[in-house]
Amino acid sequence: MNKALTLVLASAMVFGDGARLKDFASIEGVRDNQLIGYGIVVGLAGTGDKQLTLFSTQTLANMLERMGVTVNPTVIQVHNMASVMVTATLPAFAQPGTRIDATTAAIGDATNLQGGILLLTPLKAANGETYAVAQGPVITGGFVAGRGGNTETKNHPTVGRTPDGAIVERSPPSIEPTSHLKLQLRHSDFTTAARVVEAINKRFGTPGSSVARAESSGLLIVDVPPSYSARTVEFISEMESLSVDADRPAKIVINERTGTIVIGKDVKITPVAIMHGALSVEIRTKLEVSQPMPLAGGKTTVVPQTVVDAKDPKAKTLSLQNGATVEELVRALQAIGSTPRDVLAILQAMRSAGALDAEIEVI
Repeated sequence: MNKALTLVLASAMVFGDGARLKDFASIEGVRDNQLIGYGIVVGLAGTGDKQLTLFSTQTLANMLERMGVTVNPTVIQVHNMASVMVTATLPAFAQPGTRIDATTAAIGDATNLQGGILLLTPLKAANGETYAVAQGPVITGGFVAGRGGNTETKNHPTVGRTPDGAIVERSPPSIEPTSHLKLQLRHSDFTTAARVVEAINKRFGTPGSSVARAESSGLLIVDVPPSYSARTVEFISEMESLSVDADRPAKIVINERTGTIVIGKDVKITPVAIMHGALSVEIRTKLEVSQPMPLAGGKTTVVPQTVVDAKDPKAKTLSLQNGATVEELVRALQAIGSTPRDVLAILQAMRSAGALDAEIEVI
């Protein structure tokens, strides 16, 4: 619990200074594109698909037929081959010949892709067009050792990566920057949008005219100044480096599984008194054997004995005065020995009582 509460204070101090505009906003059309393809990995040491994986044998037969070798799919052994799905991310403005990473994942019953080689695989976008092809050795970053029931597995050996294994064949349909740019905020917020407009106009605007305006809480229109009309890239670079203090809602994020609690600096606490107690009820069943006396003619039976213990410790009380900070709240919760589950209940109760103006999100 102490580690989780330490994370609270550290996270609350991060949001002090302004962030670069590029860290929370992007130019419309300048985006990545997802690619996917179906391929095969060969050269496995008997850890590939089994013969019952019909699509693997059919894929291998089709590939051999295109190479002039005709075989019956029912007699092919595919233990050294695995059918895989290959994915990649195509960055904006990627030019033909650029190399990108590819990720390979088994879709059959292969147990290990270690040492395999991915054969030429077309990678297509959502529109069905091929934008890259992938081929090369697969690096799994894991292994399976042993045999039979005595094996040890490290990481996830059925998923691998081919660094720079995909070559871009055609450029993605990115929107080229023009004299009018659309700036998108990754988290829509009216206050943040107004601050961004103010920062851009202060840096690039002139008296009586502005270059930026907000269309909504998540979209801004920016006109490239005349002095940058032939240097749009330089203008975007300078605009993205502007420091803006993005506004964030007051939020508390709790991960009950790991005991991590993150409290933002904008969380406000009003005067409140907290009484916290824990009622625990424990029910134990003990099985006792009832053995009859010799020559009594009875049977040995198992008799369950149920014991109920209830503990209701004295409630612990704490008070927070007006102007209490997040640090004081954390220390107060530590003082009464609260667990992450207790903190969740306390924070929800404080919010219901109107003493905590923040959104609580449990992940």
